[in-house]
Amino acid sequence: MKSEQEIIEEMQQVVEQMRLDDIEDNPDVIDEFFHCDCCGEQKCLAGSIEYEGYRLCNDCVLIAETGFALGKIKSVQELIDAVEDKNLEKLCEFLRQQEMKEKN
Repeated sequence: MKSEQEIIEEMQQVVEQMRLDDIEDNPDVIDEFFHCDCCGEQKCLAGSIEYEGYRLCNDCVLIAETGFALGKIKSVQELIDAVEDKNLEKLCEFLRQQEMKEKN
């Protein structure tokens, strides 16, 4: 049985290879960007995958695939929900800081 570390390293290699394969198949993909449905950032299309109607950047694909391999998540929706909560917390904290700046 593989250790968590071995699974993580294997997933990193697989996901990086997907990115490199996309670039090899279409070098122009380096200049194509999209809005990742998971992290919410503008990311390169290379190595991105669509799951359950959501397009994930290569970084989020790594998190998703590692989560699946380790049995931590069962669907991309679980990952998106978890990230949304985190992003919402960041947004709330940012708004609180802006409010404090305005008061001072």
